[in-house]
Amino acid sequence: MTELLPTIHDPSVLREYDRAQLKQLSDEVRACVLDNVSRTGGHLSSNLGTVELTVALHHVFNTPHDRLVWDVGHQTYPHKILTGRRERMPTLRQQGGISGFPQRSESEYDTFGTAHSSTSISAALGMAMAAKQKGEERHAVAIIGDGAMTAGMAFEALNNAGVSDCKLLVILNDNDMSISPPVGALNRYLAQLMSGNFYAAAKNVGKSVLRAAPPLFELAKRFEQHAKGMVVPATLFEQFGFNYVGPIDGHDIDSLVPTLENLKQLDGPQFLHVVTKKGQGYKLAEADPVAYHGPGKFDPQVGLVKPATAPKQTFTQVFGQWLCDMAGKDGRLVAITPAMREGSGMVEFQQQFPGRYHDVGIAEQHAVTFAAGLACEGLKPVVAIYSTFLQRAYDQLIHDVAIQNLPVVFALDRAGLVGADGATHAGAYDIPFVRCIPNMSIACPADEAECRALLTTAYEQSHPVTVRYPRGAGAGVVPHLTLEGLPFGKGEVRRQGTRIAILAFGTLLYPALKAADALGATVVNMRWVKPLDVDLLLQIAATHEALVTLEEGAVMGGAGSAVLEALQAAGVDRPVLQLGLPDRFIEHGDPTKLLSGAGLDASGIERSIAARFGAPESAG
Repeated sequence: MTELLPTIHDPSVLREYDRAQLKQLSDEVRACVLDNVSRTGGHLSSNLGTVELTVALHHVFNTPHDRLVWDVGHQTYPHKILTGRRERMPTLRQQGGISGFPQRSESEYDTFGTAHSSTSISAALGMAMAAKQKGEERHAVAIIGDGAMTAGMAFEALNNAGVSDCKLLVILNDNDMSISPPVGALNRYLAQLMSGNFYAAAKNVGKSVLRAAPPLFELAKRFEQHAKGMVVPATLFEQFGFNYVGPIDGHDIDSLVPTLENLKQLDGPQFLHVVTKKGQGYKLAEADPVAYHGPGKFDPQVGLVKPATAPKQTFTQVFGQWLCDMAGKDGRLVAITPAMREGSGMVEFQQQFPGRYHDVGIAEQHAVTFAAGLACEGLKPVVAIYSTFLQRAYDQLIHDVAIQNLPVVFALDRAGLVGADGATHAGAYDIPFVRCIPNMSIACPADEAECRALLTTAYEQSHPVTVRYPRGAGAGVVPHLTLEGLPFGKGEVRRQGTRIAILAFGTLLYPALKAADALGATVVNMRWVKPLDVDLLLQIAATHEALVTLEEGAVMGGAGSAVLEALQAAGVDRPVLQLGLPDRFIEHGDPTKLLSGAGLDASGIERSIAARFGAPESAG
C-alpha cells in the first residue's frame, strides 16, 4: 500500500480523498505522532485521540480559509503534521523548533494560540462574527476538549454564541478526561448522555442489520443522531441556543465525515458532541492515559520505564509530602487543585485525605474563591496551582482573598521558565502581579529544604501567602522531615565578600554562589520578596559599593524593583544591577539553555556583573 502522508504538504489534497484513503491516512498520522513524541517527549495521549477528528475536519472544511481553533492546544500534533510541519516534528518543543501548541506566528493554519484552556469558543465566535461583518463566507470551528468545558469562560462564550447569527460550529471532544481524571457535574451529565440504553441498543441493531447495505447504513447512522435527540430532549447545549448533534464516535471516519458535511450546510450556531479515547491506537497509552499525557523520550515497543537510579526529589514532590504531613498534624487543612492532581503532586494526599481534597476542574477563578469561602469558616486552604494558571484568577486573588485578608496558602508550582511548554506556561509574572497586592506575601525558597520550611511558615500566617518554586529538582538539598518553619520575612547572608553584594531570590542562589566565588562578592539569600528584609538590605547596602538583584522572574516590577523602592524610601543611593527574565516572551527549549541564554547561569551572572561594575581585583 502506497503511503499517503509523505505526499501531503498541506491539507488541500485531503479533500480529494475517499473514506478508505482517509482511514489509511489516519493510521499513518497516528504512527507519525507516536514515533515523534517517543523521540522528543511531548503530549501523547491527547494527540492519539484526535487523529480521525483532525483528518475529517481538514477533509470537510476549506482550511485555512475556514478557521479551526483547537482547545486545549496540546491536542494539535496531527493538525501540525497535516499542515506542512511533518518534517519539523523532530524539533517539537525544542529550542528553535516548532511549538507544542498552536502558534499564529508558526503557521497560517494556527488561527489562534490556545495553550491555556477554554478560550476556543470565544475566539471562534469572534472570528465568525468578523466574517459576517466583512461579508466573507467562512466557517469558524472551535474544537474543545480535555476538560476545558468545565471552565466558566467556555459557558460565557456559549451564552453569547447561542444568540448570534453566524457560521459557528463547536465540537466537544469528549474523552472523559482532562489531564487528571474527570470531575464535576458536567462530566456526569455527559456520561449520562452516553449511557442511554435505548440509544445503545438502537445503534447496535442498526449496524448489524444494515451494514451490508451501505446507503441504508448511512441513513441509519443519521437517524441514530436524531434518535439520540429524541431520547435526551432539550440538552444543556440546546438550552444555550445551539443545534445539538451527537454523541458520535470520534474515531469513526464514516460517522465524522457525513456529520460534519451536514453541519457545514446549516445556519446558526451548531454543537457536535464527539467521543474519543485518549491514547487511541497505542495500547499502553489507552491503559494509562495519565502517565502518557506528557511523557519524555521512550521506546514505543517498551513503553515508559522507571529509571534505574532514583532521581533527585522534585519541588513538586517536596510539596506533596509536606501537604500530607501538615494535614496529618492539622485537621483544618484542605487542599484544592484546578485539575492538576498529578502535576501538582497531590495523588498521595487524595489517597490519604479524600474528604479534604478538592479537584474543582479547569476553573481557576472558582478555585480561588472556593478557597476564600473555606477560609471564612475557619479552615486552612492550600491552593496548589501553577504560576501561569494563577494569572487566570487575578480578580479573585485581589477581591475575594486579599481584600478580606484570608489565610490562604498558594503553592505556586512551575515558577520561572518551564522549558518545553514555552512562553504560554512560563511562571514569569507572579512576583510583579502578587507583590503589588496589599496583604499578600511572597516566599522564594532557594532549594528543596527551604521549600518545605517556607511552606510551613506560610501556613502559620494569618494572611494570604504565596510560595513559588520551579519545575523539577533544585540543588538537591534534602528537606528535614520536621514541620519547622523559617523566620517570616527574613533572609540570610550565605557568603561574605567585599564591594559587591548579590541579593538572590529563589533557586538562582546557587549559580550566584558560583559567580561570587570568581568575583569575591557577598551573596544574600533573601527568601522573601514581600515582606522584604529591609533591615538586612540596608545593612548590606551600607557595607558594599554596589548591589545586584537576581530572580527567575520578570525584571519589570519584580524583586529587584522591590529592592530599589526600599532603598529609595530609606534615602540610600547605591547602584543596583537587576538581573532576571527580560521584557520578552521566552519560547520553548531546554531550561538550562534558556536560563543561560537569559544570562542567568553562573557564567552569565559573572559576565553581567563584571560588565557593569568591572572585574574584581581578587577573588576569594
